[in-house]
Amino acid sequence: MNILKLKQLLKEKGISGKELAEKVEVTPASISNIVQGNSFPKPELLKQIAEVLDVDIRELFIPTKETETETIYVNRDGSFVPIGELKKSN
Repeated sequence: MNILKLKQLLKEKGISGKELAEKVEVTPASISNIVQGNSFPKPELLKQIAEVLDVDIRELFIPTKETETETIYVNRDGSFVPIGELKKSN
């Protein structure tokens, strides 16, 4: 079961799994297994991944509850940057 949205974040940030692996000093196979949901990283590796992707560590996870707000992003130089939130209409 995959609870991380790493594949989506890598695409949004324009970073390959191999590049991420190099930056966090693990093998590309390790990142591939994490992306595919076959393994789950230790907390320290999660923190490193969040830092490399320049996201809050909570943004690595697929939400388990519906939220009352929706994050608004803009595309800046190929990266999506959160700029605010909107209240969801019912």
